[in-house]
Amino acid sequence: MNTFLFAAAENDAIPKCKAGGMGDVVRDVPRQISERGDKVHVVVPAYGRLHKNGTFKTSLNFELRGLMYNADLYEVPPKKEFKNVHHYVIHHPEIEAGGIAHIYHDDPEEPFFTDAIKYFIFNTAVAAAIKQGAFGNLNVVHLHDWHSSLLLFLREYHKDYKMLKDIRFVYSIHNLAIQGIRPFSDNYSSVRNWFPDMAIDTKRLMDYRYTDCINLMAVGIRFADAVHTVSPSYKEDVMKPSSPPEFIGGEGLEKDLKKADKEGRLFGILNGCNYKNINAEAKGEIYRNTVKALFSWLQDENKKYKADFLAHTGEKIMKYVGNRPKFIVSSIARLTEQKYYFFKRNPDAFVKILQKLKKVDGIFMLLGTGAPEYEELFRKISYENENFIFTNGQSESLIDSMYLECDLYFMPSLFEPCGISQMLAMRNGNPCLVHHTGGLKDTVDHLKTGFTFDGDTYDEKIKNMLSAFDVALEVFENDKPKWEKIQIAAKRKRFTWKKSVDEYYKFLYNL
Repeated sequence: MNTFLFAAAENDAIPKCKAGGMGDVVRDVPRQISERGDKVHVVVPAYGRLHKNGTFKTSLNFELRGLMYNADLYEVPPKKEFKNVHHYVIHHPEIEAGGIAHIYHDDPEEPFFTDAIKYFIFNTAVAAAIKQGAFGNLNVVHLHDWHSSLLLFLREYHKDYKMLKDIRFVYSIHNLAIQGIRPFSDNYSSVRNWFPDMAIDTKRLMDYRYTDCINLMAVGIRFADAVHTVSPSYKEDVMKPSSPPEFIGGEGLEKDLKKADKEGRLFGILNGCNYKNINAEAKGEIYRNTVKALFSWLQDENKKYKADFLAHTGEKIMKYVGNRPKFIVSSIARLTEQKYYFFKRNPDAFVKILQKLKKVDGIFMLLGTGAPEYEELFRKISYENENFIFTNGQSESLIDSMYLECDLYFMPSLFEPCGISQMLAMRNGNPCLVHHTGGLKDTVDHLKTGFTFDGDTYDEKIKNMLSAFDVALEVFENDKPKWEKIQIAAKRKRFTWKKSVDEYYKFLYNL
């Protein structure tokens, strides 16, 4: 039996520990490994809250800032039990919950200041737990994004953790744009402050743009035994330099990624999608679930500032309760540049889509929260366009209904390492309209399982996005057999975790 440790910032196998797609992967891959008869331990920070219903396992002692630190390891109950999968959290008072999903901090003055502190403590505690044998004898440690890459730094330079060199380390990149850059010195949240006596090679750790800083995403890429992008096409994208907004590639780390590829350490393996134990909403509940979500937010003190907008959305949705529109387009995502840059830069293009929908008695439903300027933009467009339903909040049951009941799922991401939303929509037999980039290239085929757009320039992309939308409406309105064929093909596509994890064993885990 092989024994694995997954270390990450998120784990959706336990309640209230997910902000994005990484949480899904950290939930699903261990379950698949357990089906193969191997053992997995998954560890994440407690964020001051996740240890409360856990069982205390052991105390962890380690040195940081020239002082002795003490953290606690708890085993916590998962949402669903799987044989040989154990979930843990590490509790320390300085590992605090941030504002983003009660996980990440957003420090506008000094990006990553608070997050770096808590992940420095978390990673050192994980290294101490491995050394103490808290997870038994490990064959593979699988790290996810910059939040856990410090384990590779400790493995390379820390005298107390040399034994980590005997274990294979795998590093998965979920979001290359967020790199965890912090100063080497002269700052509370710097490497020298937390590891004052360590002899390090700053050249091997530094960021190319800010040479007085460590780049923790780069540390993962430079030091791991295997590096993994979450789709084959994204692997090709990240080895080329970015030239935004036309193309988002290696984000300054393309040299490192090319080198990893040359050394045979870089692998592009598509994420899977869950086709079992699906949280199914009944069909026809989409408007009721919208109203339910709006009512619960109207009672939330924190949402008072947008009470007027929530009431406006409720009034709109009531129109459709007994009078279903002929065509529903939906989109669900965090409101960020990655997901909706095209609409933010060109709101007119989005309004044109709404006008095209109006002609066929269609509506556009968007659900999400995120950057204030994106929330404000979509609220403004909602006040001005009656067939745009913007649900500015988070609701699992409404999200399930939107994936289930839309006619077309819209995903105009500027870049997309893998994307899970398109897989969830396709799972329900709903065609997607996507930007032909990253993992979306690997999952949606134009006029076969959905619709795609691309272009060499930004203006060309916008023009082609509107044309692709016209094509989708044209097929839906005037060629029902073809539309049904696309729906069936979308539903038949299977992106299974079994297939992905078979490739993990072969290429990443080397087992």
